Amino acid sequence: MDPISELRSSFVAYARRWGDEAEQASPFLELLGDREDPFVRARLAGHFTASAWLVDRDGTRVLLTHHRKLDRWLQLGGHADGDRDLARVALREAEEESGLDGLTVEPEMFDLDRHWIPARGEVPGHWHYDVRYVVRAGVREDYVVSEESLDLAWRPIADVLADPASDASMQRMARKWLHSRAIG
Repeated sequence: MDPISELRSSFVAYARRWGDEAEQASPFLELLGDREDPFVRARLAGHFTASAWLVDRDGTRVLLTHHRKLDRWLQLGGHADGDRDLARVALREAEEESGLDGLTVEPEMFDLDRHWIPARGEVPGHWHYDVRYVVRAGVREDYVVSEESLDLAWRPIADVLADPASDASMQRMARKWLHSRAIG
């Protein structure tokens, strides 16, 4: 199956798996069908990005970045830059931004989030269509802070959910993660 068909199937599967978020998949499916390449950041009407919900071996902590440009604690991730395999993009971004090796990515989509990126310098404001995947840490958990971050930190996932200062999408992912562990 070609990468676009695989993504289309994955968006449909996401809508089935997370029924209360089914409407989240619609704008992603629309973007996927756009004639202008939605996998490159030059498409300023909006483009795909991929992120990693990077959990430790026990699944109780998540590695977050204090994002340099946005000045908020968020999951690791970045632009697809032409790559149509968004799970691979999430894994690559997690490795690059954390300095960790031995990471593994789960193939199914964990979260979808369409969010506005404000204008910065000569780049106008635009939409990110962020596809998020669970990435699991290997044996080594000693991260290295990259130039993209002010800092990195392992945070208990329950604390992310309870923190009123956490981004709403971060709280949603924490809730989903804790719920899936409770029933799993």
